[in-house]
Amino acid sequence: MADQRRKFPRELKIEAVRRVIDSGETATEVARSIGIDPSLLYGWMRQLKAEDKEAFRGNGKPTAQDEEIRRLRRQLADVTEERDILKKTAIWFAKQSR
Repeated sequence: MADQRRKFPRELKIEAVRRVIDSGETATEVARSIGIDPSLLYGWMRQLKAEDKEAFRGNGKPTAQDEEIRRLRRQLADVTEERDILKKTAIWFAKQSR
């Protein structure tokens, strides 16, 4: 049977990265102390550095930027539909006035 993927809480990830940054411990020492591969800890460090407060959101939780893009796409679809309705209405009125 395949090994199940382990999940780590956001707080553990942040704490592990902080231990490497703030204390004199190396990433390898911290990784061994919490029972993970050092490469995983290095990945957490990169992610925290790149995303800061958005890091370690979890699956299915979009970033604020993704939410804004989704909102704008919905708004664009609504405006496009309204424009198409107005075009059809203008054509209909133009035919009626002949």
